[in-house]
Amino acid sequence: MTTLSIPDMTCGHCKASVESALKALPDAGTITVDLVAKTATTSGPAAAATLLKALDEVGFPATLVGN
Repeated sequence: MTTLSIPDMTCGHCKASVESALKALPDAGTITVDLVAKTATTSGPAAAATLLKALDEVGFPATLVGN
């Protein structure tokens, strides 16, 4: 499990963009995005660097919280 902090995620549209970017990754697994906490959690084996890159490419720079 990997948790990412996404401080620029501020609205429902942002949340949808984050979910879409992560769901496009084949190894992300189950994705949970929490708009209030500004986090996303994935259950799959995708590397944190891959997740971070995918979010950066859609305009939502993130940092690793834990895994």
